[in-house]
Amino acid sequence: MNTEKVNRKEIAHYLGIHGASPDAQTEEVIEDCLRELSAKVNPKHVFRTYPLALVPPASEEEVPLLHFADIGVQSRDLSRNLAGCDEVLLFGATLGDGADFLIRRYEKTRMSRALVMQASAAAMIEAYCNEINDAWEAEYAAKGFSLKPRFSCGYGDFALEHQKDFLRVLELEKRLGIRLTDGCLMVPTKSVTAVIGIYQERDE
Repeated sequence: MNTEKVNRKEIAHYLGIHGASPDAQTEEVIEDCLRELSAKVNPKHVFRTYPLALVPPASEEEVPLLHFADIGVQSRDLSRNLAGCDEVLLFGATLGDGADFLIRRYEKTRMSRALVMQASAAAMIEAYCNEINDAWEAEYAAKGFSLKPRFSCGYGDFALEHQKDFLRVLELEKRLGIRLTDGCLMVPTKSVTAVIGIYQERDE
């Protein structure tokens, strides 16, 4: 994977470095970790689009219900994110097992490097998702549509347990090798699932 698009400031943020640039030694370790990761990772993604249906709540106290694919989600935060959308794009992405292999290896030998590797891999999967997102935005813009920011299970009140639905609907284990722990965390750890709303600007 091309590491040029990986946000170095994001890596520094993950490392707890805020408001200042990393020192020269840390920058060198970051670049070295990115080079090592790029030789080991195998970024892949899958996606599908589905119609979106929103069941309005009967009162302000009730939580809105959304339907897409065969998934029903009760979430105020997701309903706000998808406001105005008639369709959603579901996707999953992963760097593969290579990133986890490197992190585990350095956890046994050089914990300081393992921490930088962890941060670098987190920024790398984010960069990969952004690259995919940018391509979709251009594709949909050409058709007169726009995309909402991606929204993942575990954000706000969008329950993490819905990872099971993503795993099933997108066939993530078969197609990307993604599995879930008992706590619904993904393995490989540098993996992402998300909902992206698709909408068309309407004249007032």
